[in-house]
Amino acid sequence: MPHAKTDSEVTSLAPSSPPRSPPRGRPVYYVQSPSRDSHDGEKTATSVHSTPALSPMASPLHSSSSSRFSGHPKRKADKAPGRKGAPPGKGWQEIGIIEEEGLLDDEEHTRIVPKRCYYLLVFVLAFVALFSFFALVLWGASRSQKPQIVIKSITFENFIIQAGTDASLVPTDMATTNSTVKFTYKNKGTFFGIHVTADPFELSYSQLTLATGDLKKFYQARSSHRTVSVAVTGNKVPLYGGGPTLTAAPGAGGKAASGTVAPVPMVLRTTLHSRAYVLGALVKPRFTRGIECKVLMNPAKLNKPISLEKACHYS
Repeated sequence: MPHAKTDSEVTSLAPSSPPRSPPRGRPVYYVQSPSRDSHDGEKTATSVHSTPALSPMASPLHSSSSSRFSGHPKRKADKAPGRKGAPPGKGWQEIGIIEEEGLLDDEEHTRIVPKRCYYLLVFVLAFVALFSFFALVLWGASRSQKPQIVIKSITFENFIIQAGTDASLVPTDMATTNSTVKFTYKNKGTFFGIHVTADPFELSYSQLTLATGDLKKFYQARSSHRTVSVAVTGNKVPLYGGGPTLTAAPGAGGKAASGTVAPVPMVLRTTLHSRAYVLGALVKPRFTRGIECKVLMNPAKLNKPISLEKACHYS
């Protein structure tokens, strides 16, 4: 009867079994332990273990988390600020990725905004250029339509030279003049009105101003004209020996008191300023006309208009 072998004999007689290989289909992974720094100055030890995935930790969930952890460019240990012995340059992959994404966003932003600004700038410049060209055309057209001014006549109501004294009680001859100047003003502009002003009208003999008058400013509508009257007067103007020598002066009625009165040559001067508002306050052409007329005052023709149409010079 054969002898039954005991368990110890079976164990001793059985050939040694080969090492058990890991099951197929399960990934082999490597775990790298994070570096740990000792407070007593010991060297950092890094251990790498190659272990077959036989434990329950080798589940698909653990494997995927391990792969995600191992593929991450920055470990948890690198996130802790202020740790001693942390090697420089850790986490540069993540920082580089973030900076690259930021640069892409900045490039996209700078590529869109200047393009809009460029279109806006082009529109503004085009508008300014067209508007300037239009204003220049209007200005040129208005400059060719200058107003027409003609001095028609001057009428002396009286002209009296009599003895008297000036403000400092110096004896001298005194001249009193009352006259009216008429002129026509025509606005030839077909699309703008004109505001008209003038320097004082001056009636002088030699270097002495005997009478002055102011023009009341007015507005002249487009394609219209008017006749303007200006009173030019002087009251007891001292002559200081420079006035004309008269044997007699007519009175208020225009009749000579005695003797004859010699004609007195005079000069009438003024300057007219015209401003047209073609395009509001942006296009405002100005017209300046200087006028100088030679006047011969004849005491025998008081209260009668003296024609000046051919006696004036315009500049």
